[in-house]
Amino acid sequence: WSATLALRTGRNLIRIPTSTTRRSVPPLHNRVLTLAYPSVSAMSHDQGAAPCEGKLTKQGFYQHVHGSINVYMVPWGSNTPVGTTYIFLLHEQNKNKVAVIDPGSSSDVVDAMDKLGFDSLHGILNTHHHWDHTDGNEHLKGKYDKCVVYGFEGDRRRIPGIDVDLKEGMSSELEDFFGEPVEVIETPGHTVGHIAFYFPNCKVAFVGDTVFAMGCGRLFEGTPQQMHNSMQKLVAKLPRDTTLYCAHEYTLSNAKFAVTVDPKNQALLARFKKVEALREQNMKTVPFTMEEELNTNPFLRCQDQDLKDCIGMSSVSDDSKVFAKVRALKDNF
Repeated sequence: WSATLALRTGRNLIRIPTSTTRRSVPPLHNRVLTLAYPSVSAMSHDQGAAPCEGKLTKQGFYQHVHGSINVYMVPWGSNTPVGTTYIFLLHEQNKNKVAVIDPGSSSDVVDAMDKLGFDSLHGILNTHHHWDHTDGNEHLKGKYDKCVVYGFEGDRRRIPGIDVDLKEGMSSELEDFFGEPVEVIETPGHTVGHIAFYFPNCKVAFVGDTVFAMGCGRLFEGTPQQMHNSMQKLVAKLPRDTTLYCAHEYTLSNAKFAVTVDPKNQALLARFKKVEALREQNMKTVPFTMEEELNTNPFLRCQDQDLKDCIGMSSVSDDSKVFAKVRALKDNF
């Protein structure tokens, strides 16, 4: 056990000092056990875990169950200035297929595969071409001979090892792979070739660097108008109870900014406090729901009068212009 271990059971937080033994731990009565990375000292066997909390496996990876698909969160880059980056390992149980989304680090994927007992990696799905999402492509493809790389057709020249070109709409290639519908959604803004993957039966979407918790991706290639349109497209397509997986643990910094432009938003203030508490314990804040974002993400609240008043755009009716102003403020925050 680590020197000081924080256990969160329901809404209760228990701190266990160094001298505590296993036998002296208070009984948990089958409540959900959630641990912070990087501690791997305990495991939850409660199948009733909240979908956005997940459970920690004995191998040390958070697992989320969405229908027939198990999502394992593989953190890497936690010592970089930007904080933790997430790779998502997907196991489709009916067809026994394993895929990885945005493998920025091949060594972390191989380690997770070995620890979880997966012998074959069948597919790689890339949301965009940036190195921290694709750097592991070619090594993984070489190591696992059945591995196929899926990426946006417009980024064929920039995604390493791409085999299958994807375009917007329901993907027959990915449906064949997973055995259930998968929709590819073009979301340019962060890059011009960015896409998201939506599994409607599972009500889960992998949004890469388009939507972050209370934030959105920096505009490296696209325009504010493009990013605004992309986020609104996701709002239109995804039900409010859709679980969203983004690629980076930027939530606390996003929340600190959000309250400066939307200070009257009580839902935002409450979420800010929750996120602060989680990050103080080094706990993850991903995934989250579309409903949470609609209520607290300033980039999805550009029509809100209080927000517009706060940033000096009270009379502006064009939401994309409000979005551009919020993005500029975040860039200089």
